[in-house]
Amino acid sequence: MSEEAGATGETVVLSDGAPLTVSLSDTDLRVIETLLAPLRAWTSPRFYGLENIPAEGPVLLVGNHNLLGGIDAPLLLPEVLRRRGRLIRGLAENVLIAVPGVRHLLHHYGSVRGTRQNCLALLERGEAVMVFPGGGREAVRRKNEKYHLKWEGRTGFARMAIEAGAPIVPVAMIGVDDAYDIIVDGDHPVLRPLRWVVEALGINRELTPPLVRGIGPTPLPRPERFYFAAGAPIDPAPWRDAPDLGAAAVELRAVVRKSLEEELRFLFAERDRDAGRTLAGRVRGDLTAFASGAIDRLRRFRLS
Repeated sequence: MSEEAGATGETVVLSDGAPLTVSLSDTDLRVIETLLAPLRAWTSPRFYGLENIPAEGPVLLVGNHNLLGGIDAPLLLPEVLRRRGRLIRGLAENVLIAVPGVRHLLHHYGSVRGTRQNCLALLERGEAVMVFPGGGREAVRRKNEKYHLKWEGRTGFARMAIEAGAPIVPVAMIGVDDAYDIIVDGDHPVLRPLRWVVEALGINRELTPPLVRGIGPTPLPRPERFYFAAGAPIDPAPWRDAPDLGAAAVELRAVVRKSLEEELRFLFAERDRDAGRTLAGRVRGDLTAFASGAIDRLRRFRLS
């Protein structure tokens, strides 16, 4: 266990020995940049509205999982750290924390087991915590669920924001669902053996991952651009003194969902008018810019 005295004088404890405070060294940052460099080059991500993330104080970043989960979100960490000076503390799935080596790596870079106690402890310390209310089921989506939020019955994040008095910043992410096609999803009969394996591991069969393809028949994602947008902070104060916390959490969830869906629509519009959405489009844009610059330099040379 990792523990420390909280603001109320009570002992603050994180599970699994996770550190309360995480500070990344220059070496850590270089490792992150090196590991993410291929993905960044392949997807050429764009970020909007990161100024909406408070530079200090507790904040709950609420995002949407894309297909397979975890492919795009890592790109957000160094960007928020660079622009806002904040390390995102992620809430990891239990199945990942259960693996010793993976657990150590997640803890080192700020993630903790996704429990209510851990989240509240981090918010009490003024941390920026990121949650995905749709959980694993939103990540292992079915064929007809592209960019669909699976938040039914998920009010825990709203409750925690109300209790901690932490503003919520909706963070929309798109790109992965465009980079892959689902061949068969987790409900398909052909994946019955995989469902048996999933259940044997003690995991809900609903979390059986789909069979996907990217470029051709391969699992390499198509080089679609990834887009991220952070919306305006939502203050939970209006729900703080509600007589029924459960009902208040349902209302706040609806407000957050509406805001996140607005950010998703904004990103869809940006994507649809982006000539550089695909790698081919980005290459054409670079070549056009290079040719235009060369012509301009030649014109100035002749005039001189």
